[in-house]
Amino acid sequence: MNTNYRKAEELNNLLSKYVDQGYFPGIQWKIDINNKIYVGKYGLNNIENRQGVLDNSIYRIWSMTKPIIAVAALQLVEENLISLQDPITEFLPEFIDLKVISKEDGEIDNVEKINHYPTIEDLLLHTAGFSYNFLADPVGKEYDKLKLFNSSVTTLEEEIKILAKAPLLFQPKKSWRYSVSMDVLARIIEIVRGDSLQNILYQRIFSPLKMKDTGFSVSQDNQYRVMTSYEFDPIKMKLSELISDPQKIGNYGYPLNVDSYARGGHGIFSSIDDYAIFSKMLHTGKSEEGEKILNTKILKLMYTNFLDSKYLPIEIATIGIVKDENYVNGLEAYGWGLGCRTLIDPSKQNNLGSIGEFGWAGAASTYFLVDNNKNLSATIMTQVLFGNPDLSREFYKFIYSNF
Repeated sequence: MNTNYRKAEELNNLLSKYVDQGYFPGIQWKIDINNKIYVGKYGLNNIENRQGVLDNSIYRIWSMTKPIIAVAALQLVEENLISLQDPITEFLPEFIDLKVISKEDGEIDNVEKINHYPTIEDLLLHTAGFSYNFLADPVGKEYDKLKLFNSSVTTLEEEIKILAKAPLLFQPKKSWRYSVSMDVLARIIEIVRGDSLQNILYQRIFSPLKMKDTGFSVSQDNQYRVMTSYEFDPIKMKLSELISDPQKIGNYGYPLNVDSYARGGHGIFSSIDDYAIFSKMLHTGKSEEGEKILNTKILKLMYTNFLDSKYLPIEIATIGIVKDENYVNGLEAYGWGLGCRTLIDPSKQNNLGSIGEFGWAGAASTYFLVDNNKNLSATIMTQVLFGNPDLSREFYKFIYSNF
């Protein structure tokens, strides 16, 4: 048995326990290191009908949509069609009357004037002052009240007009808050290109990269390949259907096939092979055939940390989070580039990883990383909201302990 095969088998056995213990229906993973490929899968695509994970299963990648949007935005920067310092109001007049709540834990109606409008750079960095429906702050609560992104049929344009009704959580550049800013950016991309996000991403990213299973909808013929989405119920300690409580990410619309549907912070479907193609492109900015997606100078901005110490450590404080002795802030060691987390201090995560390792994750426990120092990219896919974070931690630890 060759070493490659043994390592793949060892990792698959290690990760399979999370399926056997009932945390996930099934998992699939892929590692590319120096063009050597390691793959594995285990478990089910659908618990109810006992269908196994397929080689070409399709997944809702949730926030792993964001780095794709970042690439599309940076293409505009490269073409000098937008500048990082452009205020959002240059493209979206609906934000002209944007206000800021006076206190981050105050009343939603108690607002002050904005000092300066968020910029394109703020959107990419999550320093714009927007929040998220599932975050424990008054603005997140307001988004939930407005049912922001809960629809499966609205256009991105309609949703951004809803968003413009809510104030910001803080003055732009004051703080870091993971947010719907990438949805705002996606709408700006549509306006600047004069086309739909679906077409733009297809023509400029998916088609040149031959990512044939990636987009905002899945054809009728391919829907059997989509892994069923579950939520981990911490009270019953088992997988359930999505639980529809206030301020839950599962309230977001994520339809299989609605032509008008596009989002910037979630909404894309992909397969492990397709996302591995995208991740590998992030080493060079080129497709396997050498077609340029992004020049290297601009690409580097994705994994260059832009946050100074006042923003650190970054953290995503979801509603209902319990900070007990088991709590780990998985972003403690990271800063943020234009679209991705980027590792700045490996000592804060047991000296695992290389400085500049970058990537992101999705709400349904998907995860990817790119490490230029090791010529490595890796992706893990599954479909569980509020899934056990140890799955991706164990994946990461195995990679850096064995390769």
